[in-house]
Amino acid sequence: MPRKTMIEAIRDAMDVSMGRDDNVVVYGEDVGFFGGVFRCTQGLQAKYGKNRCFDAPINESGIVGTAIGMAAYGLRPCVEVQFADYVYPAYDQIVSEAARLRYRSNGDFTCPIVVRMPTGGGIFGGQTHSQSPEALFTHVSGLKVVVPSNPHDAKGLLIASIEDPDPVIFLEPKRLYNGPFDGHHERPVTPWSKHELGEVPDGHFVTPLGKAAVRREGSAVTVLAYGTMVYVAEAAADETGIDAEIVDLRTLLPLDLDTIVASVRKTGRCVVVHEATLTSGFGAELSALVQETCFYHLEAPVKRVAGWDTPYPHAQEWDYFPGPARVGRALAETMEA
Repeated sequence: MPRKTMIEAIRDAMDVSMGRDDNVVVYGEDVGFFGGVFRCTQGLQAKYGKNRCFDAPINESGIVGTAIGMAAYGLRPCVEVQFADYVYPAYDQIVSEAARLRYRSNGDFTCPIVVRMPTGGGIFGGQTHSQSPEALFTHVSGLKVVVPSNPHDAKGLLIASIEDPDPVIFLEPKRLYNGPFDGHHERPVTPWSKHELGEVPDGHFVTPLGKAAVRREGSAVTVLAYGTMVYVAEAAADETGIDAEIVDLRTLLPLDLDTIVASVRKTGRCVVVHEATLTSGFGAELSALVQETCFYHLEAPVKRVAGWDTPYPHAQEWDYFPGPARVGRALAETMEA
C-alpha cells in the first residue's frame, strides 16, 4: 500500500472527490496555480481546470459566503482558509448561515460545504498562525467538526466530509503534515513514510464521521486526545510506563461518546489533552461528559492538560505547547489521586 504525507493524503481526497463528482469545487487563497501555502491543492487546477479549482480574493467571509450560495444550488464546495487563525471574518457566515440553512429552510436546502484550515502550533508561527479554534465551532448546532491525526484518516475523513450533506469544519494539524510529532522538538521528525498510519489506500474510501479510534490499549487510565496531542499522549505513556489507553477522537462533533464511556468505565481514570486554551476549551465539554456518564466508575477526578490562557507565544513556544512532560505529570497525578 502506498505511503503518503498528510498533505498528499488531503490532496488525494480532493482529487478523488473531484473525479467522482463534477459538483465538487475547490478554492481559496492561493490554492489554484500556487497549490496552497502548504501545497495541499497542488496540481488540482492543472487537472480539473480553473472553473473547478481557483484562487479567491483575500476575503474569508467572501470565500465562505460564496460557498454557501454554491451549496444552496447544488455544488459541493471544499474551500481553504489559509490558517485557522484567519477564519474569524468568516465566522458569521459559518454560524449564522451555513450551520442554520437546513433548519431555517425546514429541510428544503442543505449546505454541503467543507471549510479546510491548518490548525495548531509547534511551527514557531506565533500568535496569529498557531491557534486552535475548534471549541468555537463545536458550540454551534448544525456544524460537524473534524480533526484528523494521520494521513489515512485525513483522506477518509475528508472524503466523508465532502460527501456529507451538512457543513463540516475540517481542521488539519499543520505540525502533522509531514510526520507524527510527539512533542520532542529537539528530535528529528519521523516521516509518514516510516509510520504505519502513513499507509493510504488508493481510490475512494471513507472514514465515518463520529467514530473515534483507540490508538493504544491500556487499563490504568484513559487519555482523550485529537490531532497532534495523540502522539504527545503516546510519548507520555511510554516515558512514564503508565498503562494508558489513548482514544483519538477524530471527530469532535458528532462525538463518539460510546467509545469514550467504554474506555473510562474500563480504566476508572481520565486525562483530557488538547493544545487549545484551557478555559472553555473542548476539554471542558469532554470532562463534563465523562463526569456525567462515568461518575460511579471514576477513581479520581478528570484532569485536563491544555494550552495556557494566553496568546500563543513565539519565543516560549515549548512552554506553551502541552508536551509529554506535562502530560506525563498529569498521568502520574491521576494515578496517585
